[in-house]
Amino acid sequence: MSQEPEDLPALSKTKFTHLHLHTEYSMLDGANKIDVLAKKIKELGMDSVAMTDHGNMFGTITFYNTMKKNGIKPIIGMEAYIHNEDEIGDKSTRKRFHLCLYAKNDVGYKNLMYLSSQAYMHGFYYYPRINWSMLKEHSEGLICSSACLQGEVNWHLNLSERNVKNGALGYDEAKKVALRYKEVFGDDYYMELMRHGIDHQFNIDKDIMRISKETGVKIIATNDTHYTLQEDADAHEAFMCIAMNKLYDDPNRMRHSVHEFYVKSPDQMAELFADMPEAIANTQEIAEKCNLEIKLGNPTPPNFKFALQTAADEGVTLPEEAEYSLENDIVIFNHLCEKGLEKRLEIVPEERHQEYRDRLQVEMDIINNMKFPGYMLIVWEFVIQAKKMDIPVGPGRGCLTKDALVYTLKNNAIETKHIDKIKIDDVVLSHNNIPKKVTECFKYEIKEELLTISTFYGDFLNNITL
Repeated sequence: MSQEPEDLPALSKTKFTHLHLHTEYSMLDGANKIDVLAKKIKELGMDSVAMTDHGNMFGTITFYNTMKKNGIKPIIGMEAYIHNEDEIGDKSTRKRFHLCLYAKNDVGYKNLMYLSSQAYMHGFYYYPRINWSMLKEHSEGLICSSACLQGEVNWHLNLSERNVKNGALGYDEAKKVALRYKEVFGDDYYMELMRHGIDHQFNIDKDIMRISKETGVKIIATNDTHYTLQEDADAHEAFMCIAMNKLYDDPNRMRHSVHEFYVKSPDQMAELFADMPEAIANTQEIAEKCNLEIKLGNPTPPNFKFALQTAADEGVTLPEEAEYSLENDIVIFNHLCEKGLEKRLEIVPEERHQEYRDRLQVEMDIINNMKFPGYMLIVWEFVIQAKKMDIPVGPGRGCLTKDALVYTLKNNAIETKHIDKIKIDDVVLSHNNIPKKVTECFKYEIKEELLTISTFYGDFLNNITL
C-alpha cells in the first residue's frame, strides 16, 4: 500500500493538526498504518496528530510510542458511538451518533478508557456504544467535537430523505444539541467542518457556521482521514468490502463517491478552508490543550475491592474512605500478615520471634513498595473462599488442559502426545530437555465455581481480569 515518496516537499508554514483520523485499528475501515503515518505526518511538516479510531483505543500505545519516537505530539482520542437512551445497553434502537473525544490529560485518558471499556462490556449492540448520561459523568479532562455527517448535530442538519424518515429535525434541533454539549464541555466543545466534496456536507456547511456564530462554539477544520495516500483509496474500498462481506465488483455495494479521505497537507487544508482560517488555527488550539503523558513501563497492580468491608470486619482504621486505595490496601495487608504471624509464632520458640517479625517486615515492605498488596489481598480472598467451598488450593505447580502437548521419547525418536494420553512409564522430556520416566499421573476436573473469579474481579474500574 503506502510508500514514501523519494522527494520530500518543502515544509509548510501553515500550522495544522489532523484531529479526525482512523488508524489500522479502526477494524476494516482504517488503512493508516501507524509507522507509515508517522513518517507522512513528519514529511508534511506537522508536529502533532490525533488518532480517533471507531469506538476503541486498541492502538493507543503503538500510536503514542511511534509518534513520540518520530518527534510528533500524539493526541489520544476516539470516535465514539453514542445514543440517548437511559440504559447504555438499550437495544430498542439501533440509532447511534458519532462523536470525537480527545484526552487533555491523565484524567481525560482514564475517562476515555472507561468509556471505551463500558461501550464494549455493556453498550455493545452492533457497535460498541456509550450513552449521553455516561458521557456527562465522565467528561472531565476530555475535549469533544461533533464528528462527521453521522454526528448528532450534523445528522439533524442533513435533511436527507433517509435522515428525515429516521427522525432528523433540522436546524433548531441541531442547535439544541450543540448547546447541550457546550453545557457539559464548555469551551472544550468544537464543531467539525469537513470538505470532501460530498453534497450532504456542502449543504450543511453554512448551517454549521450559523450555529457557531449563535452559540459561540468554535469550528475546527477536519478531514475524515482513513488512509495515508490518495492512491490508497482502492485498498480502503477493499477493506470495506471485507467488512460488509461484499465483492469488490458488486455494483450494489456501498462505495465512496470521492477519494478525499487521505492525509492532506497543511497547505491543502488551508486552501480548502481559505474562507475560514480560524478553523485551521483552532486545530492548534486543541493540540495545545492536549498534554497527555502516558507513563509506560510501570506496573499498575489492582486495588482490593472490599477494603472498607474487610477493615470493618477486622476492626482496622483506614487512612482513606475510598473504595479503591493503595494506602488502605497496605494497612489491611500489614494487619492480616501480622495477625497471621502471631498465630504461627505459637509453635515457634520465643527467642526466634523477633527474627520472624523482622523477616516478615522485609517481605511486607517489598510487596508494599511494589504496590502489590491489593493483588495479595485478592488472592487471599479467593483462596479463603475456595477453602470454604472445599476446592483444593496450593501449594501447586499449576495445571494444564488435556489438549496440552508433551514431548515424549520413544525408540530414540521425539514425539508429541496430548497430556491426557500420558501414562506411567512413558518417557517425557523435561523443561531442560532431559528424558524422565513418568512415575505418577494425577488429574482432576475443574470446579465451575472457579470460573466466576474472572467475572467477579473482571471489573475494569479496578483494572484487573484474573
